[in-house]
Amino acid sequence: MKINFNGSPNPTVGVELELQILDPETKNLVSGAQQILAKTDDPDHVKAELIQSTIELNTDVCSNISAVRTDLTERLNSLLSLCDQLGYEVACVGTHPFAKWSEQDITPQERYHALIDRCQWPARRLMIFGLHVHVGIESGEKAIAIFNSLSTFIPHLLALSASSPFFDAADSGLASTRVKIFETLPTAGLPYRLINWAEFQRFMITLVNAKAIESVRDVWWDIRPHPGFGTVELRVCDGLPTLDEVFALTAFIQALVVWLGEQYDEGQYLPVHRHWIIRENKWRAARWSIDSEIITDEEGALQPLTEAIDELLQTLEPVSKRLGSYDEMMRIREIMEVGPSYKRQRKIFEKTGDYKKVMEAVVQELRENKKIAA
Repeated sequence: MKINFNGSPNPTVGVELELQILDPETKNLVSGAQQILAKTDDPDHVKAELIQSTIELNTDVCSNISAVRTDLTERLNSLLSLCDQLGYEVACVGTHPFAKWSEQDITPQERYHALIDRCQWPARRLMIFGLHVHVGIESGEKAIAIFNSLSTFIPHLLALSASSPFFDAADSGLASTRVKIFETLPTAGLPYRLINWAEFQRFMITLVNAKAIESVRDVWWDIRPHPGFGTVELRVCDGLPTLDEVFALTAFIQALVVWLGEQYDEGQYLPVHRHWIIRENKWRAARWSIDSEIITDEEGALQPLTEAIDELLQTLEPVSKRLGSYDEMMRIREIMEVGPSYKRQRKIFEKTGDYKKVMEAVVQELRENKKIAA
């Protein structure tokens, strides 16, 4: 089974947002996806997900971050208008603070019911919501090299997007509960390190023939090559509650992928940490987000993650200027100054003791594109 990588000659960008569908009074999750899908005039970009309280909003393939902003803003505004008509609200954070996973309705598609049947409890608990970013790559070999190196930067991206401190009406103590829930699936979490495109094909052949997966769509790694789209897809990020934060992370990711690609083209060795360092650093980002210290070498040296992010921003500055995304990317510093969403949510709950107030704030953040703190 040969798997062709439909390479892109340019670093195009595509964004997928997994949104929570909410009852406007209770702010609890509600199974509204089928009603939204029946009424939308944009079925190519508004999609169902595993549970019926999720709706996925996708962009077209965009040439740059400015196009992403225009595309996603227009599609979100249309979706918000439709939800207003249907009596729903939407939010975009990694978990819902008080909804019950056991009460969620599964979308009536064979693929999703097969997932539940195979994985059982881990799949039933997938009441989680993320941001996925695709960046176009020229070839499969280059995609694998970049894919391997990107694992080193998982803590940077996860920490900045962390928005899931609550689950099942409790504070988990984590900045991102979502990634720990997702990791329980057999083909989710940290990716394997692959030698080349041939080894990726061998991986796929083995699991498809063994009936473990049907296609790459069933591989939910934090990062994955996507042969059909000709991209590397970053999937580690929690959902982000404002569009400015979405665009900042998207610009950061695109610039990072392009920078690594240029290093690859020049014959440079791309930065790749040992697997045990990557695993520990991801855990630290999930636990403490931007307040963590990450391991930087095999001697166990530590660096504040905020310092590492700032250094990376400086490295990517020339690339982002060429891509026309410098201003969007530099909003990363605003996220570090104000605090990622998990901090804002915790402050609201500490002040009010009311998870509903938390959800009211994140609903407002998405609709008005502004950060709200207690």
